Amino acid sequence: MEKQPQSIDYNEKVISIHGLTKSFGDYHVLRGIDLDLFRKENLVVLGRSGTGKSVLIKIISGLLKADSGTVNVLGNEVTTITPQDLQQLRTRIGFSFQNSALYDSMTVRKNLEFPLVRNQRSLKRKEINEMVERVLEAVGLSQTINQMPAELSGGQRKRIGIARTLILRPEIMLYDEPTAGLDPITSMEINNLINRVQERFNTSSIIITHDLTCAKTTGDRVAMLLDGQFQRQGTFDEVFEGEDVRVKQFYDYNFIN
Repeated sequence: MEKQPQSIDYNEKVISIHGLTKSFGDYHVLRGIDLDLFRKENLVVLGRSGTGKSVLIKIISGLLKADSGTVNVLGNEVTTITPQDLQQLRTRIGFSFQNSALYDSMTVRKNLEFPLVRNQRSLKRKEINEMVERVLEAVGLSQTINQMPAELSGGQRKRIGIARTLILRPEIMLYDEPTAGLDPITSMEINNLINRVQERFNTSSIIITHDLTCAKTTGDRVAMLLDGQFQRQGTFDEVFEGEDVRVKQFYDYNFIN
């Protein structure tokens, strides 16, 4: 299934990265990368395991510090931002973790309430209930509100994790391997949900994956990260139409026809 065109605002960059580097000892993960994300765009970052995809979005969200370069997110320079301003910025960024990061001791309702109670203390009980019900409906899991995470399937946990991220109405969504460990049918459900989130909540998203079906289904634009740099960017077909052996091997491994 091809990604349907969206009304992306190419006049507004919500993320702008220039000359970004990050190393861990002698291991140079990111080697001076440049990348822009536009308002209402879904950008897929592809690459093999260990190429720095997850490092990139952790730097964007301030979970890791860059060695050099600039990372501007919603008008804020993340590399020099104060801890207080970073905390405020994070309420505008939704981070969907690979393992969903749900609290096992809390019901679905309590998991969703947690970021609201922590960041919007003035909310009344009725408002909290309405917001919880709204995001559960958005991910198609209203019936799970009183269940524990252990009672949910892997796909349901992923969707609840996305719902918990959405409850603060972020402007940017960062998805870290959203289809990892899921069967093909559940993976497609997550891909479709990512697109619905973009349309319904007007989010701009970076989707980290090595799943080409996910990339083709969700990406308005695809960027291929190889050897610490973005070697190709464009539509899915544009990225894979070249003669670069590294890109072709990645395509062949995923068995996309």
